[in-house]
Amino acid sequence: MKKTVVLGASENPSRYSYLATTRLRAHKHPVIAIGNREGMIGDTPITKEHPAMDDVDTVTLYLNPTNQKPYYDYILSLKPKRVIFNPGTENPELERMIEGQGGDAIEACTLVMLSTGQY
Repeated sequence: MKKTVVLGASENPSRYSYLATTRLRAHKHPVIAIGNREGMIGDTPITKEHPAMDDVDTVTLYLNPTNQKPYYDYILSLKPKRVIFNPGTENPELERMIEGQGGDAIEACTLVMLSTGQY
């Protein structure tokens, strides 16, 4: 199981972050959902906090590049093995920073990766 941080999580069922959270949980991955409002996605709480944690496998982004900037230090502090830049979140600056500390920056879609067994 790959501990995954969903950054940009939303309670809105039509948002891709909502769908990704529910599908990650369906695949038995532990999920930490972080959004700009507290709430719930199924049984997964959404927090506004930036909790410190170890053993983060993946950060999957649902924030545009401008909204990612305040999270740079936090994302890097998690030392994830990979960061998935979902469509519309591509950010060469952050991708270089992640690769510079040994992580993988992947421009892909979490939902597609899950459905094709590539996650």
